[in-house]
Amino acid sequence: MANANLSKAKSAKNDEFYTQFADIQKEMNAYIEFNADVFRGKTVLLPCDDPEWSNFTKFFAQNFERLGLKKLISTSYAADSKPVDINYQPTLFETVDPRFDVQKSRSRGKIFTLTTDTNLDGKLNIDDLQWNYLEGDGDFRSDEVKRLRDEADVIITNPPFSLFREFLAWIIEAKKKFAIIGNMNAITYKEVFPLIKENKIWLGCSISSGDREFGVPDNYPLEAAGWRIDENGKKYIRVKGVRWFTNIQHGRRHQPLSLMSMDDNVKFSKHKEIKGTGYAHYDNYDAIEVPFTDAIPGDYDDVMGVPISFLDKYCPEQFEIIGMAQRSCHDELPDTKKYSDYVQMNANGTVEGSNGRKIDEAPIIQGRMAGKTYYQNGEGNQVTSLYMRIFIRRKG
Repeated sequence: MANANLSKAKSAKNDEFYTQFADIQKEMNAYIEFNADVFRGKTVLLPCDDPEWSNFTKFFAQNFERLGLKKLISTSYAADSKPVDINYQPTLFETVDPRFDVQKSRSRGKIFTLTTDTNLDGKLNIDDLQWNYLEGDGDFRSDEVKRLRDEADVIITNPPFSLFREFLAWIIEAKKKFAIIGNMNAITYKEVFPLIKENKIWLGCSISSGDREFGVPDNYPLEAAGWRIDENGKKYIRVKGVRWFTNIQHGRRHQPLSLMSMDDNVKFSKHKEIKGTGYAHYDNYDAIEVPFTDAIPGDYDDVMGVPISFLDKYCPEQFEIIGMAQRSCHDELPDTKKYSDYVQMNANGTVEGSNGRKIDEAPIIQGRMAGKTYYQNGEGNQVTSLYMRIFIRRKG
């Protein structure tokens, strides 16, 4: 689950998180290892960027020849159009150029392109980048940037978290290859999960747990659990719950999970919820609850509910995605029970009062779990609502 930092960014639209070079390199290398020619002859667009110092621009410019790129395009968003006030200062790179314009520097986005060896040193790299001001502010929804999207073969970026749904739709509309960074909870969005279910998009290779460090603007409040300021005064925060979302193939996606049988899980699982206990059956779905990906029984052929983090290990040759609780599964796996006669209870046994209708179609198990709110009806029956679950079935 994303930490409070992402929630604050989303509500404040202060979501300029700058991706580290090593994180970009590791993910792109996973695609290259699977297909050495994945970028060869391609035009790569890096929108939502700050080309003067962006690590996306730096990676693809430095590796232009190695990747065999046809063209690199990188665009930025105008300072005056950003939803939060920033202490904007044009870079020396821009101010010493004859094209520098004080007004345009703030009101327009910029475009950087790389196609030819402009300095004639026999190499195509970051020193050959050419730049100019865009006609508009660089918003990805503008006709100007849409034309760049349509020209590109591949789109790579870290889009604003607050605009993730819209940005993904913008890419899907154009039917482009892409790799973008987003909040893990985007898996549950009604606009996103159907694409995952249909194997039109999937999670990337290199981020599957823990947190990642992102650069932030100078005026960003350092309220995260983990943060630092480097020797040059640049601010960084650590953010949980981020993933790469992509439709570019990588090897991890085709590695099946090594799993124990159901009997062996009950005997030997490291999870107390499974060992000696077994698997609960949902109260409202014809499926069993599997609370951990490594506890999936390898010999069970019926439907199982698994955490959304399962998608980090999902192999489409091994499992079929049936649907998701509260989303996209009514035809394949309808819910069998409603909870309008239940009320929400606090963990200490007092009545909280919310109607049980709020948990209809959620993954529900019978009984109450220690330390959690639960629901109870007039007959004393108790149930617990779990976090979102994906329903899967083993293939073959």
